[in-house]
Amino acid sequence: MSTDPQRPAPHVADTHDVIRVHGARENNLDDIDVEIPKRRLTVFTGVSGSGKSSLVFSTIAAESQRMINETYSAFVQGFMPTLARPDVDVLEGLTTAIIVDQQRMGSDPRSTVGTATDAGAMLRILFSRLGQPHIGSPQAFSFNVASISGAGAVSFERGGKTVKERRDFSVIGGMCPRCEGRGTVSDIDRTQLYDDSKSISEGAFTIPGWKSDSWWTVRTYAESGLLDADKPIRDFTEQEMQDFLYREPTKVKVEGVNLTFEGLIPKIQKSFLAKDKEAMQPHIRAFVERAVTFTTCPDCDGTRLSDTARSSKIQGIDIADASMMQISDLADWTRKITDPSVGPLLTTLQQTLDSFVEIGLGYLSLNRPAGTLSGGESQRVKMIRHLGSALTDVTYVFDEPTIGLHPHDIQRMNDLLLRLRDKGNTVLVVEHKPETIAIADHVVDLGPGAGTAGGTICFEGTVAGLRDSGTSTGRHLDDRAALKETVREASGKLPIRGADANNLRDVDVDIPLGTLVVITGVAGSGKSSLVHGSLPQLSEQTGVDVVSIDQSPIRGSRRSNPATYTGLLDPIRKAFAKANGVKPALFSANSEGACPNCNGAGVIYTDLGMMAGVATTCEECGGKRFQASVLEYRFGGRDISEVLAMSVSEAAGFFGEGDARTPAAQRILDRLADVGLGYLRLGQPLTTLSGGERQRLKLATHLSEKTGVYVLDEPTTGLHLADVEQLLALLDRLVDSGKSVIVIEHHQAVMAHADWIIDLGPGAGHDGGKIVFEGTPADLVADRSTLTGQHLADYIRT
Repeated sequence: MSTDPQRPAPHVADTHDVIRVHGARENNLDDIDVEIPKRRLTVFTGVSGSGKSSLVFSTIAAESQRMINETYSAFVQGFMPTLARPDVDVLEGLTTAIIVDQQRMGSDPRSTVGTATDAGAMLRILFSRLGQPHIGSPQAFSFNVASISGAGAVSFERGGKTVKERRDFSVIGGMCPRCEGRGTVSDIDRTQLYDDSKSISEGAFTIPGWKSDSWWTVRTYAESGLLDADKPIRDFTEQEMQDFLYREPTKVKVEGVNLTFEGLIPKIQKSFLAKDKEAMQPHIRAFVERAVTFTTCPDCDGTRLSDTARSSKIQGIDIADASMMQISDLADWTRKITDPSVGPLLTTLQQTLDSFVEIGLGYLSLNRPAGTLSGGESQRVKMIRHLGSALTDVTYVFDEPTIGLHPHDIQRMNDLLLRLRDKGNTVLVVEHKPETIAIADHVVDLGPGAGTAGGTICFEGTVAGLRDSGTSTGRHLDDRAALKETVREASGKLPIRGADANNLRDVDVDIPLGTLVVITGVAGSGKSSLVHGSLPQLSEQTGVDVVSIDQSPIRGSRRSNPATYTGLLDPIRKAFAKANGVKPALFSANSEGACPNCNGAGVIYTDLGMMAGVATTCEECGGKRFQASVLEYRFGGRDISEVLAMSVSEAAGFFGEGDARTPAAQRILDRLADVGLGYLRLGQPLTTLSGGERQRLKLATHLSEKTGVYVLDEPTTGLHLADVEQLLALLDRLVDSGKSVIVIEHHQAVMAHADWIIDLGPGAGHDGGKIVFEGTPADLVADRSTLTGQHLADYIRT
């Protein structure tokens, strides 16, 4: 074998080995330039709000997706989401971007882990081919397809004549007819809908928003002619009660206007039960929780499937049994099926199920509702379809993939990221965990601060270079926590007895009060089931006020912001109104003070059909959202738009002293700063906040309440290493003020700071659900009998 002594110069096609970003200005990015190596693992670090997501998601990934969409025809683009070009001068070397983010997978009750992946579809095909007795196609096993049949005459042309024939059709679906594939049925408590001792004209309805003079609701009942509006409801005849509660939609005329009369029960079901409960206003949600109870469907026993779908079995297992299996067990079961006629299908299904196990989600089941998955679980479910992909030279973009992972599982996630890289892909990861930063080929550190104090590149290079760089990330990269010398004594206890939600095995445990308690364990061990499944009922029994604060989305449009959500805008508006002798409503962009041209949005949206819509700054208000006359009113030398543009830290200084001193606003701002949100702008849309920021914003709103117990679900999510100390100081202040704090957490620094640790395990799913340790952090380290104890012992500073 001979080799050419003169190696040829690299082909020009091989020189495009970096992604070049020049002049990026999305959100708080300060006209930055950066070059990111391709086919390498690059980790983006920096404090919360420093601009990591703005660079990775809003600039690089967004432009890649926009350019891919433009390769389709105008007709196809009309059915796709429209994306605007990011605010950047140059973007070169982009490849196809696949975004794997933390967005929850939706709360539609029909969406499950099986439907959200290909596993459910493959399982239905398997049963349609091998199930005995044979009942039909794959849709016969789908709880989203109803069985229907019909017959009638059809007309068509044949040989120049119109011919009529009778045709029958039928569709065999797997949907349970009683619960319509939801697995639960609702029962409405009529006593929460009306007071039957009153008549309709006396205001019998107790439904929120149903006033006695409401045209579209109450007056339709009162003046329909079907009921006696002056008779107490309890005295209705049998026919009147039937019409009142269950009548099908019927056209009636009220004062010359055609309206639709409908029975109260179906009307409530359509107007309240068909909506996402989390999207409702608090008082409406409270009404629904009082008036409606959901119970397991008695016909399908919660499986969502019809009797016919469950009658077909493979090796004595029906599709409902298979969907309820833990995925690791389901993978073992499929290996026992050896029919060669479905060989390719079985191979693909087994690879998908094995990917679940490999990524640490083997404890899930395919019938698990997608809306119940955490942000970290949702992100890992989205990764499933990419693990076996043959694609290369793709850019994978991850948003904190270690969220919700025990230290024991982080190494597994790191291995997956490296595998994607080694296949020839570019992997971009936004991350705070030092274990993942350590495996990076290239690090981009943004900062130095958050918000307007960030948006610049502080460091680019290797992990070793980051350690020596002197940046905030570099200084804290090797931080280790020390165990507390003394722990607090409990002032009481919350006894949990016989907890059996999900995978818990009849757990008995006492949670100490007046202390900082950390619940730990590998992902899927039962932590959330123990806390969220037991404490609400325990709160009712003991009378202890429990506030649970998680990372679920805060419902609201881009008009909602920290000032409106926390109630901060109320004292600000009152202060402006008092200083200028006008109404407070003038100082709301959602009320009388709104710019009439943009209706207080600050921008004008122009729909360009299949092309990206254009949002242009309102020329009349210059993006300030208020009428010009409103901006003439000042308080402390600032107008209302200038105040809403301030960060929390700036506003705290502004309202804390001088002519603008406003104690009510100052108190709220101090709470926002306490939870580490000093960099947020008061008018920043809530839709732009991360999961960790949402949780801390919720916590800030609850700090002033007379609550006995706070429950936090992974509050370190999205927190930079330097910010964890501030969070621990806040938790200490809460406990020292007489509160009890229960934290579900994987971060070792929080574990080391706890007064008491409850560790669940030893594994996930049916391998977990037991208390494997209770005691102080020092005892856990000394014991070293659990995975958590081993990792904490390795982490702490000795």
